[in-house]
Amino acid sequence: MKVVINDKPQETSAKTIAELIKELGLDHQPAIAVAVGQQVVPRSSWVNFTLTENTSVLIIKAAQGG
Repeated sequence: MKVVINDKPQETSAKTIAELIKELGLDHQPAIAVAVGQQVVPRSSWVNFTLTENTSVLIIKAAQGG
């Protein structure tokens, strides 16, 4: 399936946000946020949030510094 992650098309076998985050190797990072269609998806909903073809996903990673 193709999804759009941070404005870049990408093939994935993930069916949920949780699977996508794991596939991307981000599952151990506590300071990330995910939005789908300009709506933030709470971390508690990642397991149940089903991705569909061409879903636009925005992943934001918190960073330290100034």
